[in-house]
Amino acid sequence: MLFNFFHLMPWPYCEEPPESWPVPNASFDADKARDLYETYTAAMAYAEDCGFDWVGCNEHHFSPYGLMSNCNLIGAALVARTRKIKLGMLGNLVPLLNPVRVAEEYAMLDVMSGGRLIAGFMRGIPHEYRAYNINPDESHGRLDEAARLIVKCWTSDEPFRWEGKYYNYPSISIWPRPMQRPHPPLLMSASNAEAAEFAASHHAIMGMTLIADLDVARQNMEVYRKAALSHGYEATPEHILTGHQTVIADSDEEALEIMRGGLDYFHRVLMRPQRQVQTEVLTKTDYYASTETKAYFDKRLATLRERTLEEQIEAGTVFCGSPESVVKQMTRVQKALGHGVFNMTMKIGNMPDAAVKKGMELFRDRVAPEVRGL
Repeated sequence: MLFNFFHLMPWPYCEEPPESWPVPNASFDADKARDLYETYTAAMAYAEDCGFDWVGCNEHHFSPYGLMSNCNLIGAALVARTRKIKLGMLGNLVPLLNPVRVAEEYAMLDVMSGGRLIAGFMRGIPHEYRAYNINPDESHGRLDEAARLIVKCWTSDEPFRWEGKYYNYPSISIWPRPMQRPHPPLLMSASNAEAAEFAASHHAIMGMTLIADLDVARQNMEVYRKAALSHGYEATPEHILTGHQTVIADSDEEALEIMRGGLDYFHRVLMRPQRQVQTEVLTKTDYYASTETKAYFDKRLATLRERTLEEQIEAGTVFCGSPESVVKQMTRVQKALGHGVFNMTMKIGNMPDAAVKKGMELFRDRVAPEVRGL
């Protein structure tokens, strides 16, 4: 098993739930934010000392949900603070960005880190297309074309011309090229069957960033495995990542208390404006290619919000408890799914950073030795 320490860099100081999106930034405090960046980046670098194989960054906009509007900046900071841990950029919202610029920045991170990049090509959350004034209906096409363009940037020895539906460049020849050859591993979000098939078509790692249902996850994995074979390769366990909110403490009771507080802030405050605008965007666009996929997305959000903590643990969404309890939970999920990468979010909402650090150390000392060989 491989383990990714994933961080959202949330803003923990909202006194009241935001009423709308974009969230007004009048209460933003740069001094507090500077301290947060230092605390959060230090925790991400500490993941290497705690036995994690990857450290994960992501990108979000216009909200206290996360302070990482450019995950590559955090990736560059981590290059200087780490030696061997993989840098999981999970990742750039490629359809919203200039794909040649993404290719260049990812190549820089790969070279600077000595070949440690995991290159996430994410489609993004629907409302973020509004943030960057991009039509959500174009998200599939933009991601597909951008992914092909970026790989060509990385693998071409000579300047080339690109004439596509969404992107046109008269001549491209990026410096530097990535260290990993032919290119860094790709990762794409794949929490439904449609996205799983898409990820397989690009030979990308399948990333289910937050498991909502083990049976559905298993079905999506089967779609991915079959699609991978049709595209000429066999998906191994290391091609499949599953996401879980995680709290590890000395006792089950302590862990549950910490998790309840963090989840309350996460759903009541951080997710509130996102939910409202996502619903609005989805009713007016074709972000999802089918009504079945849209219905699944709506149900997934409602399920994650409405389940009790105990139900989330049973569903495999959450790992929470003493080291012994978390070992049992992780073992059960891995046996059910057969995947090879756990993506663990250990800073949830406004939970104390001291509790996050303690959980990381308990993972290193008492969880990882028991589950590494699954």
